[in-house]
Amino acid sequence: MPMKTWVMRIFIVLFFTLAAFSPAIAADLKEIDGTALEAMMADGKAMMIVDVREPDEFAAGHLKGAINIPFRPAKTRVLNELSPKDRIVFVCHGGPMGHELGTLLSQNNYPDVYNLIGGMKKWKGSVVK
Repeated sequence: MPMKTWVMRIFIVLFFTLAAFSPAIAADLKEIDGTALEAMMADGKAMMIVDVREPDEFAAGHLKGAINIPFRPAKTRVLNELSPKDRIVFVCHGGPMGHELGTLLSQNNYPDVYNLIGGMKKWKGSVVK
């Protein structure tokens, strides 16, 4: 076989091997706005809302049913405490911390992960204390 054919075959095998093990294609983080989150909260399906703000911010007002896992220890905690079977929504103050943690879960094959765009800063719905 000519060298060009071998190189092409190696390239194809390498491409598909990398694609199969790439965490980026295993699952995707979904970015949602407040309206979409309100619809999810009303649809009756189970959901874990994870507020990653500091405990004092959480105590000042959070989404009904949310749990508080502060961002600093969250990277180790979320993989240990949250199940890939759950529908998980991350909420932070402005969005980036929830995005980071949602991406972490998505890269670890959690298929149903969301981040609230703009976080609590843009949330217009009700909060509880």
